[in-house]
Order: sequence, then structure tokens, then C-alpha cells
Amino acid sequence: MLKAQDNWLLFLPRYSPDLNPIEMAFSKLKTLIRKAAARTYEPLWQVVGHVCNLFTEEECYNFFKAAGYETE
Repeated sequence: MLKAQDNWLLFLPRYSPDLNPIEMAFSKLKTLIRKAAARTYEPLWQVVGHVCNLFTEEECYNFFKAAGYETE
């Protein structure tokens, strides 16, 4: 059925952080938040909002590419 629709199935281990693009993004996010050293609620949320804008479309594309996902 999948092949008839020109799809493919990729079996992954139950949990594989090396093959999970969101883990790469979270790693960068946590590093940047630590550098900001915001320790209270309001400053922390301001930093999170600012840091999220630092992720470029190209960088997100590269997270998927590095994890071995097919990209166009």
C-alpha cells in the first residue's frame, strides 16, 4: 500500500535522540537560555521569545537533514 502511493516506511528505535530533530533544536534553545541567565519567570519568558526568533529556516532544515530525513 505504501509503495503504491510512492511512500516509504522508516523504522526507528523506540526513542532515538540522535535521530530526532527536535532534540537538536532543544539543545540549542537550552544553551542560549542558559547564556541569558534568566532565573525568574518574566525574564525567562522574554528570553525564550527572543531565542525562538534566532532559529532560521535554513537551520531547522539542517536539523532534519542531520537526522537523516529526506528533504527537498
